[in-house]
Amino acid sequence: MHVKKQNLFLNIDLEKKNLRNQNKGQKKHKNKQLKPIKNVVHEDPINQINDELINNIKKLWTISSHPSTNVNTLNIDNINNRVRDAQYAVRGELVTIADQMQKDINAGKRTDFEKIVFCNIGNPHAVGQKPITFIRQVLSLVEYPEILNNPNIHLLYPEDVIERAREYYIGSKNGIGAYSNSQGFDFVINDVANFIEARDGYKADTSNIFLTNGASEGIQMFLNTIIRNNMDGILLPIPQYPLYSALLTLLGGTKVNYYLDESKGWGLSIEELNSSVVKSKMKGINVLAIVVINPGNPTGKCLDVENMKEIIKFCQRENLILIADEVYQENIYVEDMKFTSFRKVLLDMGEEYNNVQLFSCHSVSKGFLGECGQRGGYFELLNINKEVRDQIYKLACTRLCPNTLGQLVVSMMTRPPKEGEPSYELYQKEKTTILNQLKERSIMLTKELNAIPGITCERPQGAMYIFPSVELPPKFVEEAEKIGKKPDFLWAKYMLEEAGVCVIPGSGFGQKPGTYHFRTTFLADQDSLRDAVHRMKKVHEKILKEYACRIRI
Repeated sequence: MHVKKQNLFLNIDLEKKNLRNQNKGQKKHKNKQLKPIKNVVHEDPINQINDELINNIKKLWTISSHPSTNVNTLNIDNINNRVRDAQYAVRGELVTIADQMQKDINAGKRTDFEKIVFCNIGNPHAVGQKPITFIRQVLSLVEYPEILNNPNIHLLYPEDVIERAREYYIGSKNGIGAYSNSQGFDFVINDVANFIEARDGYKADTSNIFLTNGASEGIQMFLNTIIRNNMDGILLPIPQYPLYSALLTLLGGTKVNYYLDESKGWGLSIEELNSSVVKSKMKGINVLAIVVINPGNPTGKCLDVENMKEIIKFCQRENLILIADEVYQENIYVEDMKFTSFRKVLLDMGEEYNNVQLFSCHSVSKGFLGECGQRGGYFELLNINKEVRDQIYKLACTRLCPNTLGQLVVSMMTRPPKEGEPSYELYQKEKTTILNQLKERSIMLTKELNAIPGITCERPQGAMYIFPSVELPPKFVEEAEKIGKKPDFLWAKYMLEEAGVCVIPGSGFGQKPGTYHFRTTFLADQDSLRDAVHRMKKVHEKILKEYACRIRI
C-alpha cells in the first residue's frame, strides 16, 4: 500500500515536469545553450502552487505512515490533561485495594479478617440497609406491568401500591423503556413542585425543576453552564465533597477555598468568605458562585437560619450564585434541630433579595431511602432568567433524559404514602427505624473514635459521616513524604491493610495545612462498626509506638 502511494506521487511529479518541459519548448527562444537570468522566475504560478501542494501531501503521508509518531495513539501523556488531573477520593486507590482484599477473603486467600468494613462512601444498601418496601413493590409492577392484569394481584400487593403503579404506567405513556422528555416526566416534576411548596410554604415553578441522574449530574450540568474559563472561580468549603473539586478541574474553573472552622464544630464564618473573595480578586479571579453543603459532607454540620441569612446577604453583596447541596435534608440527628432549605430562607427574606440566584438539589441516594443505584435526583432554579434556563435545558437534551426508574423513585420520595393508605404504617416504621439506627451509630462511633489516643471528632448533627482529626507522629509524616504519599493517605492505608477498615484520608476532601483527618461513614451495622474501630485503635497505637510519638491519652 505504501509503495503504491509513493509511485502515485512520483508519477504525478514526472507528468508535471514533462508538461513544463513541453511548454518551454514552445517558447520563441529555442537556444538550448542560453541560461536563464538569475532571480527571474518565468514558471507558471499555478504549477508552483501544485508543487507545494504535492510536497505537503507527501509530508502528511510520511507522518501518517509511521505509527510511532501518530499523536492519535492514546497514552496517559496525550489524553485530556484535565481528566488526568481530576481526583475523586471516595473511589480512589484505597478502594481498589479494598476490593481486591475482599476478593481474596472470599476466595480463602486471606483469613485475618472476615470481611472488609467499607466506610468510604455513602452507599447504604451496600452495607446492609434494607430498601423501603413501598418503593420496591411499586417498581416491581412498573417493571413488569402485565402483573397489573393478574386477577390475584390484590393478594400480592397493597391497594395503594397497585394504584401508584397504574398511575405511573399511564403517566409514562410509552412505558419506562422509552425516553421521557429531557426535563423528566411531567407528573414527577409536579410531585417535586408540590413537595417543595409543602416544605417551604412557597409555590415552585415547574419549568425551573429538572430531574437528573442523581444530584451529581445536576451539579455538573449547572457548573458546565456557568464556568467559562480558568479565571472563573467557585467558592468551595474545605473540607468539601470531592465531586466539586473534580468537576472544576474537568471544566477548567478555579477552586476558591473557604475553610470551615473545626474549633466551632465546622462552622461557616462570613469573615472567612470575605477573606477568600478578596484574595481571589487580587489574583484577577472572577468569583461566580459559592457552594454550601447543608447538612455538611464530610462534617455533618447543620446550618442555623441566622447563619444562612448571613450567607444570602453575602451572596447579594458579592453578586454570587448560591449553590445549595441539600441531599442530606432528611438526615438530622440532633434533638430540636430541623432542616431549613436555603430557598425558604431566601424567600422569607422578602423581595429585597429576589436578585440572589439559587441552585438547589436533592437526591434519592441519601436520607433514609439510600437508593444510590437508582440514580434519581432533581434540581431547582430560583431567580435565574429564562434565557439561561433554556441553555440548561439544551444541556439536558444532550443526555436525552434522566433514567425513568430513578424519576419514579423521586416521585415516591416526594410523594410517599399518606396517612390512612395501606402502606403508610409500614413506610413510617421503616423510615423511623433507619433514621434512629443512623443516629445511634453516629453517637456510638463518635464515642469510640474519641477513645483512641490522638483522634478527636465532633458528633455529627446530620448527614452520614464523621470527619475526625488525627495527630500523626513527625517521623511518620517524614516517611510518607519520602515515598511521595500524603501522611493521612498512608495512615488510611495502614487502617485498610492491617485493620481491614476502608476510610478516606482527609486530604481527599481538603484540610488546613499541617492537620490530618479521615472521613468515615456510620452506615454499617453497629457490631461491624464497633469491631472496626477497635481494630483501628490497635493499629493506630502500634503506629504511635513504632514512631515513638508522645500524645496525651
